[in-house]
Amino acid sequence: MQAVVARSQNAGDPLAGLWVGGAPNPSPPDGWSVVQVRAAALNHHDLWSLRGVGLRSDELPRILGCDAAGVDAEGNAVVVHAVIGAAAAGRGDETLDPRRSLLSERYDGTLAEFVAVPTANLVPMPAALSFDQAACLPTAWLTAFRMLVAKSATVPGDTVLVQGAGGGVSTALILLAKAAGRRVWVTSRSEQRRARAVNLGADAAFEPAARLPERVDAVFDNVGAATWAHSMRSLRPGGTIVTCGATSGASPPAELNRVFFQQLRIIGSTMGTQQELIDLIDFVVATGVRPVIDRAMPLADTREGLAALDAGEIFGKVVVNP
Repeated sequence: MQAVVARSQNAGDPLAGLWVGGAPNPSPPDGWSVVQVRAAALNHHDLWSLRGVGLRSDELPRILGCDAAGVDAEGNAVVVHAVIGAAAAGRGDETLDPRRSLLSERYDGTLAEFVAVPTANLVPMPAALSFDQAACLPTAWLTAFRMLVAKSATVPGDTVLVQGAGGGVSTALILLAKAAGRRVWVTSRSEQRRARAVNLGADAAFEPAARLPERVDAVFDNVGAATWAHSMRSLRPGGTIVTCGATSGASPPAELNRVFFQQLRIIGSTMGTQQELIDLIDFVVATGVRPVIDRAMPLADTREGLAALDAGEIFGKVVVNP
């Protein structure tokens, strides 16, 4: 089969270790199934793996990719839940299993014609979604859904701030939060992206570090050091910052005096449970919300898609069709 493989790692030039070509078909162990991948989505996780973060060099070569929608051996359309873990070990939450991993970390990933996954990780794909749309859900959209529903402590009518307006998580947050009745503000360095965020449904868009008209009930931050001080200043007393990433740096000043004096909540969030993926699928079907797809491309062009993702030249998700 054809696959996208990390053969080596380079922190400064992640695409140097990328290879697209033939790979052995998966041989699933007991309790696992093979899925024919109809669509997969790219994530920053793929670039971090190529940089040497979250994937050990002694486990190379490794097929990349976390997200997939496809067809199982019985011909059923399925969405792949990317978290490999035991809910019992995480007190009912597989994302809290100390040994949990994502596809493409300990096991080969989804950027291939076929992928092997635990049979229990297969979720039925509704006919209302295309394979391309469904492939966007298990990582970026599931992360956004959990941040909003399970972590933000907001209710309809509350105001939320999304730091950054173009990535997969950010566009998902805009759409999901609006559909869930929140007032949504966003920031972006790009005037074009601010305009696109408003067209997508955001109530207002601001330049980075701008003084907001009022403080917000929750901030969603996946940028890290570059936006952290603004996130802290933008939050009302008792409000919540939900962080799911640190693409600009992981060690901003903590500002503990602001945290305790204003009784702020800082919540980390990563991916989501299989039940949350099912709930997300039900939500997008019921509301009509659909992922924003920046571009779709054949597997052979994955390098181009990852280069655009690395350069920040996308708005929404990049989908690969094996």
